[in-house]
Amino acid sequence: MKQHATLAPADDEAPDAALLVAVGNGDARAAHALVRRLTPRLLAHATRVLGNRAEAEEAVQETLLKLWKIAPEWRQGEAQVSTWCYRVLVNHCTDRLRARRPAVDIAAIAEPEADIATAVEVMTEQARRRALDAALAALPERQRQALVLRHIEELANSEIADIMDISVEAVESLVARGKRALAAALRGRGEELGYETDGR
Repeated sequence: MKQHATLAPADDEAPDAALLVAVGNGDARAAHALVRRLTPRLLAHATRVLGNRAEAEEAVQETLLKLWKIAPEWRQGEAQVSTWCYRVLVNHCTDRLRARRPAVDIAAIAEPEADIATAVEVMTEQARRRALDAALAALPERQRQALVLRHIEELANSEIADIMDISVEAVESLVARGKRALAAALRGRGEELGYETDGR
């Protein structure tokens, strides 16, 4: 027999797994707590990989829906909830990338600012972001995923290995090759864009 919501740990201090078990028991507060905790990082990752906020939001929503579906069968101690979510999200992002060609998001270009200095700063930052995103988009999918998880999401190689279902050595290889390719793509533009492309 399932426990009722009143017995579920739904505060922000509860472990992810405990919250997910509570979700499986019908605790809406636990679901809201998990959404607040997981969504920002998942959305940041999906947005960076897909380059499209709307698609990223859809990918995150699909990931969380899958999480809710498996919640009743979740057993604490078998896996980290965040790792499971990243693994599913990576697959969703990969599927979406394969289903479309990269496109320039015109809506992402800001309107001109009245303050010229501010406008220059905005355009410079946009140029940096577009250059990095374009360079990332040109990488092979698995290199891009590994690089984003390692250097943007700042996950450990062991976590990335779990998410991508590969060895730590394979993660290290993907990251190293991705960094070399990224440095090559941005070579000659480091000073202009403010990027360090020396392989660090």
